[in-house]
Amino acid sequence: MPAFTKRASILTITFVASLGGFLFGFDMAVVSGVLPFLQKQFSLSAFEEGWFVSVALIGCIAGVAVSGELSDRWGRKKPLFIAALLFFLSALGCAAMPSLTGVIVFRFLGGVGIGLASNVVPLYISEIAPAKIRGRLVTFYQFALTLGILIAYLSNAALVNSAAGRPLTGSGHWTDVLFGAEVWRAMLGLGAIPAILFLLGLFLVPESPRWLIQQGRTEEGRAIISAISPGDEVRADPQAQGAGAEGSYRELFAPRWRKALLLGILLPLFSQFSGINAIIYYGPSILSNAGVSLSNSLLSQVIFGFANMIFTLVAMWKVDSAGRRPLYLWGTAGATIALFLTGLCFATGATATVWLLICVMAFLACFAFSIGPLKFVVAAEIFPGKIRGRAMAISIMVMWIADTIVGQLTPILLKAVGTGGTFWIFAVFGIIAFITVYRLLPETKGKSLEQIEAEWNGDASLPELQKNETSTIQ
Repeated sequence: MPAFTKRASILTITFVASLGGFLFGFDMAVVSGVLPFLQKQFSLSAFEEGWFVSVALIGCIAGVAVSGELSDRWGRKKPLFIAALLFFLSALGCAAMPSLTGVIVFRFLGGVGIGLASNVVPLYISEIAPAKIRGRLVTFYQFALTLGILIAYLSNAALVNSAAGRPLTGSGHWTDVLFGAEVWRAMLGLGAIPAILFLLGLFLVPESPRWLIQQGRTEEGRAIISAISPGDEVRADPQAQGAGAEGSYRELFAPRWRKALLLGILLPLFSQFSGINAIIYYGPSILSNAGVSLSNSLLSQVIFGFANMIFTLVAMWKVDSAGRRPLYLWGTAGATIALFLTGLCFATGATATVWLLICVMAFLACFAFSIGPLKFVVAAEIFPGKIRGRAMAISIMVMWIADTIVGQLTPILLKAVGTGGTFWIFAVFGIIAFITVYRLLPETKGKSLEQIEAEWNGDASLPELQKNETSTIQ
């Protein structure tokens, strides 16, 4: 490891790893600005337009599908190297490929990188972070993701404004093509900068010490824990973890892990069925209906992206002091109420009032400080060490599948039951999510991953964990 101070070391490691989250957010959001230009240049059919958007999602699913096996067998760093390389190649390829087919191929590669990063980054951070600030550091991943979304919106807007003063044909210098006639290439190619920083930064960070201990490389793992997280080193007991043992998916279905598995599946499912993507996708029209004067849709996206990022800071501030369970409960309750009131605004025709804007912003606030980031925090904590990578892959896979389902169902729901009814359906899922969290989610703040695993293994561990925080939410 580099000779950093303990504080600088863990912050540097978290920053480097979180670049994967930044690239995740940037790569998914940049398409919103690219699509109109791509559609015009290549005269895309409806099918081609949908295929360009969805091919990255297919790549995500493919990346998540292999991420668990890779991270449990090869360690956490090697899959991150692969993800960084794929991000870099995707950005350069999309900027350089002359044909639509070539651009789509590199979009798929970028999607695979997103899938790998969406699982391995929070997993890696959780295993390397000190117990007392683990929640904050894993939440930093979500903050980086929202920052990537915001930077994508801002860079799109800046490049569009810059392109307005350049030649409109592709006959000039290559810079006039890249930043003028085909400015969408610059939008996608800009992702190569954080990708190369991510790739180079990974040479500076260590392997996950807990994965090393699982592989029987005890001294190596203990040395890393001692350097960056000395308070956790006593608990890093390889005998308790089954060092060198090969885990299997079958272990997740053992009685003692069923509740953990259920949480790992339901929390990302409810996260997507909260309607967050409906808000993001239809945000510009919602702001327009609320009477907010905006020069263009890119500016409205910036407003929502900025709000999402700012409220994520609340989760970073409170997750290790207030705890996961109270934040989840308060956030889920607030988001559910905001969804119900948003639906009420549409049902009563109050769409041209400031109340709609307030309700939407209230939902974004509640989602950003609880439902959004905490699904990653909890999933990275509750699974057994031997198969943590595989188990998290299942959790993140559910998130992507639910995302796909919501994307397909939202237009159907809007047409069948109206906008108000659609938001009320999302609110019903919020109620179910609140009950699930209240009944199943233990408090894990301040506990090492080994301590959490030991408590799950004990018959009375879950009630004891829940009891710690019950008084906080009453």
